[in-house]
Amino acid sequence: MTELLKKAFEAASQLPPGEQDALASVLLGEIEGEHRWDATLEETHEKLIGLADAALAEHRAGKTQPLDSDEL
Repeated sequence: MTELLKKAFEAASQLPPGEQDALASVLLGEIEGEHRWDATLEETHEKLIGLADAALAEHRAGKTQPLDSDEL
């Protein structure tokens, strides 16, 4: 555990129990979200590479045009 995380936990331990639980819920949710994000990227990695290759091929073939932010 890093020193910063230890310091954060020490500070959190001084909070009332309800606030500790609320903070713990947020932290656990963030950790779970990171795990889901990593899994999603792993599952779609090959597809994303294929899409990027297709986009580059279209660009190299002159089938793309510059983005005009005023037309969005």
